[in-house]
Amino acid sequence: MRLILDTDPGVDDALAIMYLAAQEDAEIVAVGSVHGNVAASVGALNALRVLELVGLNPPVAVGAARPLAQPLQTAEFVHGQDGLGGHAGPLPKGSTVAGSAAEQIVRLARENPGELTLLALGPLTNVALAVLLEPDLPNLLRSVVVMGGAVTVPGNITPYADANFFHDPEAADLVLGAGFTELILVALDATEQARVGTDWLSALAEVRGPRADFANKLLDHYGQFYSNMFGEHSCTLHDPLAAAIALDQKLATYRTMPLGVELTGTHTRGQVVSDLRSISSDAYISTNAGTGRVPVKVADTVDVPTFRDLMFKSLKG
Repeated sequence: MRLILDTDPGVDDALAIMYLAAQEDAEIVAVGSVHGNVAASVGALNALRVLELVGLNPPVAVGAARPLAQPLQTAEFVHGQDGLGGHAGPLPKGSTVAGSAAEQIVRLARENPGELTLLALGPLTNVALAVLLEPDLPNLLRSVVVMGGAVTVPGNITPYADANFFHDPEAADLVLGAGFTELILVALDATEQARVGTDWLSALAEVRGPRADFANKLLDHYGQFYSNMFGEHSCTLHDPLAAAIALDQKLATYRTMPLGVELTGTHTRGQVVSDLRSISSDAYISTNAGTGRVPVKVADTVDVPTFRDLMFKSLKG
């Protein structure tokens, strides 16, 4: 599978890049950074660092520096001031390419119609801008896999919204309503299942090598954040799960439904909205939630043991 990666590295973004690099059936064609876990400029440098570690050299473009319609918010309190838990190290040898991440998406989609999958691991600002630049983008991409949203579970940055959608709700709503032929949403409903605990983390800590050593440093930092949250040594691998599902949809089951994003709610801004009522809609007053939109495949249950095994093997190097 040939992938355009849109990302905001970020610890779990870095782990997702390492996962993809270990898969023989995946080719990262290009990378774009976006604001989110860190500033877009910092995320681009981190992407270059991780790509160099795993021996890859796709073009990396700096993307949107801020959301479409709200102030910038970043999450160094989770990922560290450098985005990599204090382990970013020296500047990368490579540099970013000219042009924006959104322009890169459009150019590659036009040059390779029907061939590329877009894997979006951060706020969807770049993807939304790409749709505005090229309205036919939904027909030019093979598929889109998005890590974001909370459909039937609580959010993680507010009680209702996940961090990626909350950081740019307008962009998320635009992308969900753009009409992509295949859009897979790997929301918190799925990623909260992708948690690794003490046994898994301890086993990986015994592995030596450049990739494993770096992964363990990241996981030490990330695990501390989750340990403070959950009271046990663990962490949740949000972005790596989305990367794994992008390559193998059989890792999850799915519900298909049209989706929107709440943009005006005082307490619910960034919340995914859809009509989740299980019996005939004729029995209810109609709703506008997702009305008229192309349905999205929402990852539901996850084959967690298989994912954990795949992730462990990818980080061993």
